Amino acid sequence: MSANSSETPGSPDTPGPREIPEPPEVSGSLEIVLVKYGRTKISYPAELLADDGTRVTVRAPWAGDAVRDFGFVRFEQGDVFTEYYWRDRWYAVKEVRDAEGVLKGWYCDITRPATVSGGELIVEDLDLDLWRSADGATVLRLDEDEFAASGLATTDPAAATAAENALDELERLAREGGFEALLA
Repeated sequence: MSANSSETPGSPDTPGPREIPEPPEVSGSLEIVLVKYGRTKISYPAELLADDGTRVTVRAPWAGDAVRDFGFVRFEQGDVFTEYYWRDRWYAVKEVRDAEGVLKGWYCDITRPATVSGGELIVEDLDLDLWRSADGATVLRLDEDEFAASGLATTDPAAATAAENALDELERLAREGGFEALLA
């Protein structure tokens, strides 16, 4: 509004407050499809909690048939994963709780940005992972040897750089207090 204008806020000539549309209500389920080297590594059903057009949040029980003991954490029947996927970021963050709801920590996959189509959320695993324990005392970069052996740096250097940058970003967040702001 110019100094000489006779317009007043809220007058018909002045736009009022912008209406910000609410994200659509979501419910139902999605099939989570994790692809590695062009093949489906695992797929499992998950309850759709939210989708704001950029980030998709789902909840699913541990999808493995047996206990998976990594040494720093055990995933087992009864564990519940609240999983956060982005359409514009190169990672997924999975909050892991045991059957009683006690937080175990966060397991992060470095992936290409997620796509959602036909009831499926599809991500391509790029081998790199990160673990942050519930108390924040343990932050581990995982599978860097698998990533190097994958040859991605040669076959798709831009994707390899994006993957390495995503791992660095997650590690920084994990060491600076966790993922609370990212997942809020």
